[in-house]
Amino acid sequence: MGVLDGVRVVEMGLWIAGPAAGGLLADWGAEVIKVEAPSGDPMRGLFGALSGSKEQRSPGFDFLNRGKRSVALDVNRPEGRELVERILDSADVFITNMRPAFLERIGFDHQRLLARHPRLVYASLTGYGLEGPDRDAPGYDMAAFGARAGVSDRSTPAGEPPVMLAMGIGDMVTGLTTVSAVLAALLQRERTGRGQLVATSLLRSGAYCIGSELATRLSLGRLAAPQRRTAAQNPLLNSYQAGDGKWFWLIGAEADRHWPRLLAAVDDPRLADEAYATARDRRRAAESLIAILDEIFARHSREEWGRRFEEHDVWWAPVNSAEDVLSDRQAHAAGVFVEVPSSQPGEGGVVTSIATPADFEAGKAPLAGPPPTGRDTVAVLRDLGVDETELRRLQEAGIVYSPETLSPASLP
Repeated sequence: MGVLDGVRVVEMGLWIAGPAAGGLLADWGAEVIKVEAPSGDPMRGLFGALSGSKEQRSPGFDFLNRGKRSVALDVNRPEGRELVERILDSADVFITNMRPAFLERIGFDHQRLLARHPRLVYASLTGYGLEGPDRDAPGYDMAAFGARAGVSDRSTPAGEPPVMLAMGIGDMVTGLTTVSAVLAALLQRERTGRGQLVATSLLRSGAYCIGSELATRLSLGRLAAPQRRTAAQNPLLNSYQAGDGKWFWLIGAEADRHWPRLLAAVDDPRLADEAYATARDRRRAAESLIAILDEIFARHSREEWGRRFEEHDVWWAPVNSAEDVLSDRQAHAAGVFVEVPSSQPGEGGVVTSIATPADFEAGKAPLAGPPPTGRDTVAVLRDLGVDETELRRLQEAGIVYSPETLSPASLP
């Protein structure tokens, strides 16, 4: 049994953020029913949407939606909305990352759903929040989380173009935030018997992620611009390239404490100069010191430097590529990867995927099922008591869409 066994979640989400929240809950044992439009979650056709690629597979969709059941309904029509409401009658949680104006138009705003389902935890995940002039602005994570919340700016050295964050990083952080809020609301419901709205946004999550820097600006009235690596205020907290072209980070945050260890590891007399004696000295002479360290680190491979660092207790970490992460022994030992049922024929039943970032003492989460294909629609509606005659009528009217496989190749 998963730790959330018995919790029923209805997810009306698309792309990454909303499905990420539902996916975490599914991996931890909740029953998650994903409500999709007749055209399906656009994440199913990710590569075609981004670049016109003919690639039909979407590993990102599979990762975010494994273990869920899906129903394809047209919620723009009253009968489609009523079917979702009937599913919600037995649900504990409703998660959505649709824009507020759309939800209000179809009557799925939190005021209306909570009035009908008072025990429901309604989780709203938006780009910019539920209030304000831009609440319905498009809110992909590179916009609301990366750009507008200041994350991209605080990650970009002065004078350089804004950095593009890794795909979906703001969505995943906000999905985690949503799950935290949902679990807190479920705990309070155990005490009070009532559900409630919990709301977060990409903008709020992004600002929170750089909260230490924003708090510094609020309290001290100033904030240093992000530094180029060649002028880092603490050269012991900086990236360097080894002689084999591989990068690593020194993580000597306590500059004076870690300096003697580095001196021992690199064994270069130039670093004994009084100009580098203290953390303040090294900050003032950062450019010359980093230039010397660049020259020193180019002498040996990253593996050799790693050996020397371990010998002298120098704190460091490799800058891994995606390929490096996949083969990293520590990543495997830490449980980063998990075997899950395959969604593709011919893949031998299971494939390696990414685990959710938490374990429970009670045991690992049960093996999640494959991502939904759309075949669940009829089964879910039958569970609601919809008979065969009514099902055929709803399908013929285009309110219920139940293909053999809901995928980009089969969408209307």
